[in-house]
Amino acid sequence: MKGGLPLVYAEGKPYDVGLTHGVEARELVAHNAQLYLRRFAQVGGIDRAEIRRRANAYREVIEEANPLYAQEMAGIADGSRQDPLDIVGINVRYEILYTEYVRKAMEQAASQPEVSGCTALAVVPARTSNGHLLMAQNWDWIPEVEGIIVHARREGQPESLGFTEAGIAGAKIGVNAAGIGLAINGLMTDRDAWSRLLKPFHVRCWEILGARTLGEATRAVVDTKRACSANFLLGRSGGGRTEIVDLEAATEAEHRLAPAEGFLVHTNHFLDPEALGIVQPLGEDRVSTFRRFDRAQSSLRETLARGPIGIEDLSRILADHDGEPDSVCRHVITAKPEHERYATVVSAIIDVDAHQLYVAPGNPCVAEYRRYSMAG
Repeated sequence: MKGGLPLVYAEGKPYDVGLTHGVEARELVAHNAQLYLRRFAQVGGIDRAEIRRRANAYREVIEEANPLYAQEMAGIADGSRQDPLDIVGINVRYEILYTEYVRKAMEQAASQPEVSGCTALAVVPARTSNGHLLMAQNWDWIPEVEGIIVHARREGQPESLGFTEAGIAGAKIGVNAAGIGLAINGLMTDRDAWSRLLKPFHVRCWEILGARTLGEATRAVVDTKRACSANFLLGRSGGGRTEIVDLEAATEAEHRLAPAEGFLVHTNHFLDPEALGIVQPLGEDRVSTFRRFDRAQSSLRETLARGPIGIEDLSRILADHDGEPDSVCRHVITAKPEHERYATVVSAIIDVDAHQLYVAPGNPCVAEYRRYSMAG
């Protein structure tokens, strides 16, 4: 992904959007399919036959929960010439891998191998230099994963612009023409399990960026229980009104957070796990997630004390190395085994009102942000 992210423009029915995604990102989709097959085996000892069994079970779940998403996956498979079950496997990789992280955490306690982490934030328009709702995220994940920007015009949905992994339908960081913005964080609890077979994480992201109201976007998270926990930072701006809500979604219940001091920050831990009655097996990630949370908050306070915050301020906050290696800008630790290496793969800033993304492919301390806009 180094050197810039490919931009895929697609329109039509979800199958057509998926077909274009698959054709234009064919080599990247093939790369990710093989990457995840290796990672499933490395992390959980899960062979391809078992992945296909799980993928087939989830294909049935997705076809019932969101037939349009299933059609988009089918388009990606056809366009990329990949086995449809391998594409489903990529689309439910969150449930498969996070289940393994939880299993290892519960078995190994404090010696749990480190996994991944993301830092997400939002700043209200009254505290930004352009008067827009600004959201931002460092997406920390497997360094070798290939990503793309998808600019989509799906029939019956608002136009959308967002980042996704090649092969995964929709987007997990992005904005739509209805003024809905999305950023995310991985979360873990002792109750997470892929075998719960409920609407997957990436389907919910697709639905959020297909929503026309914040209420509709929120329902994509809370309308059903979940197989695995996750955090969804949602923003809505337009018509002179701005709303921000953060949903810490455990398997059975959700905890809602609102901005304080004009901003909101979230990393990879529940802020009030007791309220949800869950245990979060953080292991080695405990230091990283709490440090990044505190550092992002203090950086925002210090910046806002000097005046309104802008795009360049957010890029500087996302490039911060305080507390390295447990820093907001995360670099690969080469001493770790390959399957335990994580880094900031993408850094994104969302101007929700302008329907624009600023995306740096890799660590924002060295990678340049490129602007993507629905206006071209």
